[in-house]
Amino acid sequence: MTPTPHRPHPEIFDIAVIGGGIVGSAIARELSGHDVSVALLEARDDVGDGTSKANTAILHTGFDAKPGTLESRLVARGYHLLSDYAKATGIPVEHTGAVLVAWNQEELDALPALKEKAEANGYEHCRIVDADEVYRVLPDLGEGVLGGLTVPDESIICTWTTNLALATDAKQRGTTLLLEHAVTGIDVGDDATTLYTARGDVRARWVVNAAGLGADMIDQLFGHDRFTVTPRRGELFVFDKLARPKVGKIVLPVPSSRGKGVLISPTIYGNVMLGPTAEDLTDRTNTATSEDGYDFLLSKGARLMPSLLSEEVTASYAGLRAAIDRDDYLIEATPEQRYLLVGGIRSTGLTAGIAIAEHVTGLLAETGLGLRSRSDLPAPPRMPNIGEATTRPYQDTDLIAEDTAYGTIVCFCERVTEGEIRDACHAPVPARSLEGLRRRTRAMNGRCQGFFCGAAVAALRTQHQTDDGCCSQHKDK
Repeated sequence: MTPTPHRPHPEIFDIAVIGGGIVGSAIARELSGHDVSVALLEARDDVGDGTSKANTAILHTGFDAKPGTLESRLVARGYHLLSDYAKATGIPVEHTGAVLVAWNQEELDALPALKEKAEANGYEHCRIVDADEVYRVLPDLGEGVLGGLTVPDESIICTWTTNLALATDAKQRGTTLLLEHAVTGIDVGDDATTLYTARGDVRARWVVNAAGLGADMIDQLFGHDRFTVTPRRGELFVFDKLARPKVGKIVLPVPSSRGKGVLISPTIYGNVMLGPTAEDLTDRTNTATSEDGYDFLLSKGARLMPSLLSEEVTASYAGLRAAIDRDDYLIEATPEQRYLLVGGIRSTGLTAGIAIAEHVTGLLAETGLGLRSRSDLPAPPRMPNIGEATTRPYQDTDLIAEDTAYGTIVCFCERVTEGEIRDACHAPVPARSLEGLRRRTRAMNGRCQGFFCGAAVAALRTQHQTDDGCCSQHKDK
């Protein structure tokens, strides 16, 4: 392998983590809580800009995972870890609960087995209810409900803030964050592995592959051929906030012989989401929406909640999930290469991320890698609130009295203030683009999709950006 012409990073890291999504960021955070040097490599110009940003944003109990799998164990563990972490950092969470709704006899007959499955996974709070009870809590559902299964602890969460909190925490613990470092080649040496990237070579004694959609390609660079990632596109509709009173709980489909189906869910931002579709693709970059996807979602919506379709659609988007030809997570260490794979992490990775990091750390310790816990860790970061369930800056009179920038609204659809834009540009992991600002503040994410506020947001970003295009004084290494 010919090294890149760029100057390599001078140090040899103890561990390099490839992938700055939720799972990679969680792993970097956990490892940097030990006495080792950690680098987090992300191919894009921001953390959470791949699969993680388009998650359905449900904090899962793990009630419906396949019992006995690694996924079921880590999702159940991750639910509690992330719930506690959200409280400590201010990640928005709403404990809405969920109902699996049976629309036909096959689905109704499946409810007892689903309840038993939940209990096998250690979740014992599910309850089978009749149609009257379903309509009592979800009166806007369409006609024909036969019954349901309640899951009272399913919740909604902000996937954007989760990813950012984990990456910020990792960086404040000492992780070196290397953005725009797509790995193009690998050379496993006697003492260290060299990762070749367009932004310079990175050397590390151990490598953890949490590259999501690209995890199989990184695995192949290490000489393995154990799985293939299939990008599975999921398209969704986001309805206006006026629709929120219709959907007080997550409406889950009952898995059947025809597949897993479409859900309706409130969002942490006050909207309602319908989706996702599930379409296997070959292009790992194709996040475009489609006419067929629209037609499918509209037909499902017309059956599930007809009145929802009379509400305005604020946005539609598509995300790609990293589907593999296994029914479980693929997390394996190869000690002779000082390499650990974290592959096949589906949408449940949002919930399981911190537990996956815990598991990875345990596997590395078993290989003999010295991991001594640090006693000098900084407190977890306190994240800005972009959820609707608690006070936002524009509503905080004490905050506005201290700094009038929090009383100057820039994005009127989402009530985002000048102070929030400024803070996102000067954060430890700052916004480097308008999309980065959108994920950190909700600016341009409302009805007008930036038509009214886009120019003002862009002007503020320009005002705060530095010469390298990063809108903060805190430059990444």
